[in-house]
Amino acid sequence: MLKKSMTKSLLSVIVPVFNEEKNIRLLYEEILAAATPLDMGLEVLFIDDGSTDNSLEVLKELHAHDPRVKIIQFRKNFGQSAAISAGFDLCSGDRIITMDGDLQNDPADIPLILSKLDEGYDIVNGWRKNRRDKFLTRKLPSFFGNKLISFITKVKLHDYGCTLRGFRREVVKNLNLYGEMHRYIPAIASRMGIRSSEIPVHHRARKFGTSKYGLGRTFRVVLDLITIKYLLSYAHRPLQMFGGIGLLMLLAGFFSGVYLTVVKYVYRQPIAGRPMLFLTILMIFLGFQVITLGLIAEMLTKIYHEGFNKTSYSIRTTLGIDHHENLDDRP
Repeated sequence: MLKKSMTKSLLSVIVPVFNEEKNIRLLYEEILAAATPLDMGLEVLFIDDGSTDNSLEVLKELHAHDPRVKIIQFRKNFGQSAAISAGFDLCSGDRIITMDGDLQNDPADIPLILSKLDEGYDIVNGWRKNRRDKFLTRKLPSFFGNKLISFITKVKLHDYGCTLRGFRREVVKNLNLYGEMHRYIPAIASRMGIRSSEIPVHHRARKFGTSKYGLGRTFRVVLDLITIKYLLSYAHRPLQMFGGIGLLMLLAGFFSGVYLTVVKYVYRQPIAGRPMLFLTILMIFLGFQVITLGLIAEMLTKIYHEGFNKTSYSIRTTLGIDHHENLDDRP
C-alpha cells in the first residue's frame, strides 16, 4: 500500500494525427518541454487517423527514440472523435490531456490545465480567446455554434471546438464517443454530475499543412447536436419525447375523426372524398409509428454503442501500448 502511494502519477497526452508530418516532431518537443518540469510520469499517445503522408514514419522514429511515445494506427480515417475515443480507451494516465496535432494548441498551457484539475475540477476546457483562424470560415461560424450549443445543452462554454482539454481518468473511462461527439464532451459528461471549468489558452496560426475542417462539417455538427440534446434530456425517459410527439399526432387524428363523424352522421354530408379523411388516417398511423419506431431505433443505437462495448474505430497496429490491459478498465 505504501509503495502504491509513493508512485508518481502519470500524465497521458492524447494527440490525433491526420497528415501532420511536419508538425509532429515539433509538437513532441514542445510537449516534453512542458511536461518535464512536472513531478509526473508521461506518455504521449499519437493516434494516426489514416494518414496518407509520412506521419506514421515520423511517429515510429519518435517511438524508437523515446518509449514514452506510443502509437495507435487506424486502418483508415475514422475522424477526430474516434481518435480521441481510442486514446481514452488505451491511455494509462491519472490525468489526461487532449490536443490537436497541428501545433495550433500550445503545450505550454498543460501545467495551467493540470493546476486547475488539482483544484477539484473533473474537466478543464480550453478557450481560444484570441483565436488565430480565418474570420468568415472558422471564427464566425464557431461563435454562433458555441452560442447555440450552450443554449441547447445548458452547459455554458465560450469554445466547444477547442481540443485542448484536461480530464481526470475516471471521467474519460466512462465516455462513449462517435460521430462528431468530441466537441460535446463537456455536455455529455455533465450527465455524470462532473465539475468543469474553462480557462483561456494560447492559440497559434497553423505553420504547416492545411486545415481538415470546413463549412461542410456544420451540417454534421447540427445533426450531432440533436443527438446530444436527446441524450441529455430524454436518454433515460424516451417516452417523454417520442410518446409526446406520437400522442399529439394521435390526438390530432382523433379530433379530426370526431369532426368527420359529426359531419357524416349529424349533418348527413359525404366525407369519402375529403382530404381531411386521409389526413386523419395518416396522423393516427404516424402517431403509432413515431412511438414504436423511435423507441426501437433508440434501443438499437444504445445496444450498438454501449451494450457490447462497440468502438467507433478499427486499429491496425499499436506500438508501446498494452491495449488489452487498458481495455479491461472500460466499464
